[in-house]
Amino acid sequence: MAIRAAANGQASLAADVLVIGGGPAGTWAAISAAAKGVKVILVDKGYCGSSGATAPSGTGVWYVEPDRGKREEAKASRYAMGGQLAEHEWMNRVLDRTYENMNKLGNLGYPFPVDIEGKPHKRSLQGPEYMKLMRKLVQKAGVKILDHSPVLELLADEYGVGGASGVNTQTGEAWTIRAGAVVIATGGCAFLSKALGCNVLTGDGYLFAAEAGADLSGMEFSNAYAICPTFSSVTKTAYYSYASFYYEDGSIVEGAGSKRGRSIIARSLLAGRQVYAKLDQAPEDLKPLLRVSQTNFFLPFDRQGIDPFRDMFPVTLRLEGTVRGTGGIRIESENCATKVPGLYAAGDAATRELICGGFTGGGSHNSAWAMSSGSFAGEGAAEYAKRLGAAAATRSPKGLSAQTLADRQADVGGDAAVSRTREIVQAVQEEVKPYDRNLFRTEKRLVESIGRLDDLWKAQRESVVARSADGVKAREAAAMTATARWMYNSALARKETRGMHKREDYPALDGTQRHRLVSGGLDEVWVRTEPVADEPAKEESKKESVTA
Repeated sequence: MAIRAAANGQASLAADVLVIGGGPAGTWAAISAAAKGVKVILVDKGYCGSSGATAPSGTGVWYVEPDRGKREEAKASRYAMGGQLAEHEWMNRVLDRTYENMNKLGNLGYPFPVDIEGKPHKRSLQGPEYMKLMRKLVQKAGVKILDHSPVLELLADEYGVGGASGVNTQTGEAWTIRAGAVVIATGGCAFLSKALGCNVLTGDGYLFAAEAGADLSGMEFSNAYAICPTFSSVTKTAYYSYASFYYEDGSIVEGAGSKRGRSIIARSLLAGRQVYAKLDQAPEDLKPLLRVSQTNFFLPFDRQGIDPFRDMFPVTLRLEGTVRGTGGIRIESENCATKVPGLYAAGDAATRELICGGFTGGGSHNSAWAMSSGSFAGEGAAEYAKRLGAAAATRSPKGLSAQTLADRQADVGGDAAVSRTREIVQAVQEEVKPYDRNLFRTEKRLVESIGRLDDLWKAQRESVVARSADGVKAREAAAMTATARWMYNSALARKETRGMHKREDYPALDGTQRHRLVSGGLDEVWVRTEPVADEPAKEESKKESVTA
């Protein structure tokens, strides 16, 4: 691994594989690539091990023993709910690799709880312990970590992607990394909705990939909202399976629930009726275990003096977008390669349609996908870099940003530019956060939003962005704008209700639309259909409209 000062004063580094993102997918990618004997650099927008959606939370894991009956049951559990868009071969691969990786974690020191027979429980992970261990394993593997070092753009030449450039937001130093292959593991996009751990998840990887020429898939499945106390950022919807929902006068909100019934909560909130929850369906013997497994869920209640098992508390629906949705960068092979040579995608940055179709609902599938796709992508990127060999050192890739990037010393607007970035973020949020635009979709409202988002994109394309911390925020705003445009153009093209995608003007599932929607483009967004590889399972072939 080479480190030198570039002619323009920027830090210049080189490695075989560059991993962008330090969450579960990124750390598994880095470890897996390093295990192939290549040199790896990992860059994280925050601090690898403590930033992102997983680090502050507990998460379930789609961990299933290699028993045929149990595996078939596990695959069927979300197949219909996801609109029959998952593929059984991909589910099999992810279940196999997740089982392998979870067992590996136990062997490497993760403190799984044990039952009365001494058998470890491997169906969940505590984020702080998990990511602390993953950082240690990345360092032990010899990977160089650059914390607080967000990417501003990918680099590429006629042979494909060959690195990235960015800035250290603490020192202000710009950096460039040349690499034989790049893994994007930047997570999804929650549109700065203040969901816990999601402030760094702004769709950056989608924009970088699209600027390189990659496609996206499933972006219509992007309207995930999580039940959350109005006074908290903790979005752990699984706990609300033990909840009853009430209006202020104590009357029941009929049909409201965490798995099926969030739409009812949203409609009540739209009508101006505050909804309250109470975890009054939790069995007494389970309550202590709930506290142990998700400690941070209860902290906001304790601070407010609320017993969530006995007291009603006000709830809202907080947007999680593609973090809990399933859309993302389209991958073209078993090693999670995109259609762009040298570029790989993993975790929430990549589409998860392959294992859960158009509906995730919880963290278990996402966490399994993160560790498995991270492993696949890391291995694939390492093999690609090895094939390049010495030729990689002679490449001189150029930046791909759709916006003009200038040295941080350049005059690019100062405080006015910062204020403009805030205005853009707010404008995008006004299009994607309202339930009557994103959750309950109609052609009229989608077309209106697309028009405004197109105007926002055009204005940003004409702006100059500094290679600075302020420039990072400007690129985040551009990524959120681009993400929303792919989302809504895809939603407009899917004229049915399938998975989490709901069209008020097309409320039923249409069997003729059992296909993927692939999207892309920057100035002009395009959408096309793509067949699903698997035939629908016979026992799951009934048409079903999901109202979750």
